[in-house]
Amino acid sequence: MNKKILIVDDDPRNIFALKLTLKSRGYQIESCTMAQEAIQILQEKAIDIVLMDMMMPEMDGYEAIKMIRSTPSISQIPVISVTAQAMPEDRQKCLDVGAQDYVSKPVDVDQLMIAIEKLS
Repeated sequence: MNKKILIVDDDPRNIFALKLTLKSRGYQIESCTMAQEAIQILQEKAIDIVLMDMMMPEMDGYEAIKMIRSTPSISQIPVISVTAQAMPEDRQKCLDVGAQDYVSKPVDVDQLMIAIEKLS
């Protein structure tokens, strides 16, 4: 199993909670609070899946996913959008910019695990 997941969220509490949950299930975790930093990590480390918060200051998740998709060396890395915006059109917007899946906040752990396992 030992997949490596990058959690990108501007709220350290969200990172903390997700980290605990995913580590307890055997995943290795990297995390950061800024989209720009996430892109740098993806270029430097072997990451299997990205959990991307969509609402962040400076660069939001939509811009970040577009950037990941347009960077050849990291364009194939699956991204799951994690967002408090839970309207159907928000889900579609996430998929349209290149996310593979979408999980709304507060995160339902079972739903998140299903999304991650689908990509594994």
